[in-house]
Amino acid sequence: MLIQKIVQELQDIPEDKLAEIYDLIHYFRLGLSQERTQPRTPGLLKGKLGDAFFEPLPEDELQQWE
Repeated sequence: MLIQKIVQELQDIPEDKLAEIYDLIHYFRLGLSQERTQPRTPGLLKGKLGDAFFEPLPEDELQQWE
């Protein structure tokens, strides 16, 4: 059963990393419930963008993307 495989994988994760796994699972599950209740309408942005959105990125930030 898949749940048993997941539990086995969790047992092999170091204790200090379990909080990260919990957050991943928790927010994934919350996202699933939002998908059912609020269909997403792509392309629509609420509010307005500030002028800074359209300014070019500094060179050091551009280099990180390459």
